[in-house]
Amino acid sequence: MVPAGYRSPYDQDWRVLGGLAVTVIYLILMALYIDSEVGWPAFVTLQVERMGSFLEGAFAPLAFLWLVIGYFLQKKELRQNTEAMKMQFVEIQRSAEQATVQAEATQRAELHQRRESYLKLAELVRTQLGYVVGLLYLSSQLADANEEKVPPERLANLWMVVGRDDPEAFSRELLRVSTVSTLQYRFKLFFGTEIRTRHTTNFEHSFERLLRSAESCDEDDMIRDALMGSAHGNLYRRIQQVREQVPEGFEIGAYNFDPDSRDGDPQTT
Repeated sequence: MVPAGYRSPYDQDWRVLGGLAVTVIYLILMALYIDSEVGWPAFVTLQVERMGSFLEGAFAPLAFLWLVIGYFLQKKELRQNTEAMKMQFVEIQRSAEQATVQAEATQRAELHQRRESYLKLAELVRTQLGYVVGLLYLSSQLADANEEKVPPERLANLWMVVGRDDPEAFSRELLRVSTVSTLQYRFKLFFGTEIRTRHTTNFEHSFERLLRSAESCDEDDMIRDALMGSAHGNLYRRIQQVREQVPEGFEIGAYNFDPDSRDGDPQTT
């Protein structure tokens, strides 16, 4: 079945029409020649080899004519096929470009979706970190031996702020306390007791997991920079500094000193 709009290379070609006209005229002339020079009765009684030789010579011009016409028609068809292939190549290029654009758009949408999911998760983790730091703050600042014990009203207000809209309130408080403290008390603040060490370690592990999770949706490290620039991030760096610069006479996991004293000498037991 011929597709709609299909046109054969032979349709409406002047070479074909001209060849047909020449062929018809030639056949008429040949018939007139046979009739006048040979006669049809004599012609049809010719021997087979003589008739074959006659027809071979008579139709040779027509065969050559249609050979030439076929050559030009084939040349035209090849040119049309070449143009069609060029157009198809252009369409393939356009399709490839569109596929590339669609793939990039899909990747951007997927990245955006991952980033949105991560930001929601990060908010939950930030709140969790706020409670962990709050417990660490309680352990150090509400101890009976602490000379600068935090008033209950101040503590209640901090918990209210953390639960409402600011999960980094306790981190800022611990940063403030550690900034104005000696290196020895700073160590006690984070590793002075088994409970403080556990809270500090939990905070470190949770914050590190939060940083690792950001890698899948943070191509330019903007999220990582924001996390490290937050109060949680600065507290994480402060804890790492204490781990790297343990005061002389102290050891993480050894509690042979008064965890709440402000002096710098560990007590030997």
